Amino acid sequence: MPAPTEQLDAVLAHVDANLDQSLERLFALIRIPSVSTDPAYADDCRRAADWLAGTLAAIGFEASARPTGGHPMVVGHAPAKPGPHVLFYGHYDVQPVDPLPLWNSDPFEPTLVPQDNGDIHIVARGASDDKGQLLTFVEACRAWHAVAGALPVQVSMLFEGEEESGSASLGPFLDEAGAELKADVMLVCDTDMWDDKTPAITTMLRGIVQEEVTVRCASRDLHSGMFGNAARNPLQVLSEAIATLRAPDGSVTLDRFYDGVKPLPADVAERWKRLPFDEEGFLKDIGLSIPAGEAGYSVLEQVWARPSCEINGLWGGYTGDGFKTVIPAEAHAKISFRLVAGQDPEKVRAAFRAHIRAHVPEDCSVDFVVHGGSSATVMPIDSPLLQKALGALSEEWDCEAAVAGTGGSIPIATVFKDRLGMDSLLVGFAKFDNRIHSPNEKYDLSSYHKGIRSWVRILAAFAAAETERA
Repeated sequence: MPAPTEQLDAVLAHVDANLDQSLERLFALIRIPSVSTDPAYADDCRRAADWLAGTLAAIGFEASARPTGGHPMVVGHAPAKPGPHVLFYGHYDVQPVDPLPLWNSDPFEPTLVPQDNGDIHIVARGASDDKGQLLTFVEACRAWHAVAGALPVQVSMLFEGEEESGSASLGPFLDEAGAELKADVMLVCDTDMWDDKTPAITTMLRGIVQEEVTVRCASRDLHSGMFGNAARNPLQVLSEAIATLRAPDGSVTLDRFYDGVKPLPADVAERWKRLPFDEEGFLKDIGLSIPAGEAGYSVLEQVWARPSCEINGLWGGYTGDGFKTVIPAEAHAKISFRLVAGQDPEKVRAAFRAHIRAHVPEDCSVDFVVHGGSSATVMPIDSPLLQKALGALSEEWDCEAAVAGTGGSIPIATVFKDRLGMDSLLVGFAKFDNRIHSPNEKYDLSSYHKGIRSWVRILAAFAAAETERA
C-alpha cells in the first residue's frame, strides 16, 4: 500500500473535486436546529446526533449516538492503525437565534452571500460555531477513506451536544467512556485563524474563576436623607473592596495570586514577536489607546500570557427611570479572573473571598456564589505532533503558521487534560468577523475548503511522524 505522503495529492484533488457535495452535507447539518439550551429543540439535537453518527458510519467508523442525562454524545472509532491515535472533538449544538428580526435570512436555511473579495459567506446559525469547523475534519476523513480506503492514522471522534449550554453531561460521560476515548492528543477545531491568510494553532488557553458577590448592610432599603451618613451603604462597601483588587500598575493584589506564574518561554516570546500584531490598532478599534494591564508587558502578553481580574457586573439600589433617594440594603457584583498555567483556581477563589471579607465591616455580611472555574492549559511548543501540524498548515496556506495564545478559556481542554492526561491541539479556521453567537453568523467558503485540505495534510504529517520515528 502506498505511504500516506504518496497519496496526499490524490486526496487533496478529491477534496477539490467534491467540494459541492461537502457543502451540501454542511447545509444538511445546519438545517437541523440543534439549540441545546431550549428543551423545545431536544428532538432536533437527537436528530443532529443521529445524522453525525450515520455520517461517520458511512466513511468507515464504528459510530453511535449515545444517550446521556442531556443530549446525546456521538462517538466514532476508525480501525486501529500504527502511529499516533488522535481524538477529534467538536460540538453539534448551537446558540439560540434571538433576536430573530436582526437576521437577514432564515437562520437555519444556509445562504451563500458573495463578497467583493471574491469569497463567499455561508450565513446560518452554526455555520462557524461549530458545524462548519467540525465538518472540515469529517470531510478530510471522508476524502482519505474515498481515495485510500482507510485513514492514515488511528482516529476517534467525540461530538458533544451541550457545549453551548454548559456541558453538564460531559463529566459523567467521561466517567463511563473515558478509557475508550483516551488518545495521544485531542484535536479541536473551534478557534480562529491569525488573520484572513494565516492559519494558527492555539497553544495557550487561560483558565477562569467566576464569582458572584452580595454585600448586605441594613435590614431594608433606607431613605438616604433620614439615614445617610449613619447607615452603611453596601454599594460603597462593595465598590471600595472591588477597587482594591487591582494596583495602579495593573497587577492583581490578591494574596499569593502570582504563585506558580512563570515567565513566557523564550521560544514562544520569539514567535509572538514575529506575529503581525498592531498593538495601537488593536485598542484603537475599540475606541481606546492606553493598555490597562500589568505595566512592562506587551498587549499580547497581557491578554494571552498574564492573569487578570475583571468586573463583569456591578449593581444595586434604584436603576430605573427618574431618581429614587434610597440606600439599598444590598449590593451585587460579578467578578472573573483569567488564569495562566501554574495557578490553582480554587486557591484564587479562596484568596478572592478572603480579600473581600477583609473589606466588609463587622455589622455587614457577604455571600458568594460560584459560577464555574477551570485551570489554564498549555501545549508544549516542542511537541512533535504540534510541529508536524504547523508544517502541514504552512504548506497548505503558503505562509508560516502562527503559534498563538488566547485570552479566553475553553474548559473542554482542561477537562480532558485533568481526566485523561491529553494535551489539545486547537486548530481553527474561523475568522474574527464570523459573528458567532450573533445574528447573521457566517463561515467563509474558503475557510471551509482550505480547512478540509489542511486536515488532510495534518493527518498525513502525523502518519509521516510515525514513519520517521520507526
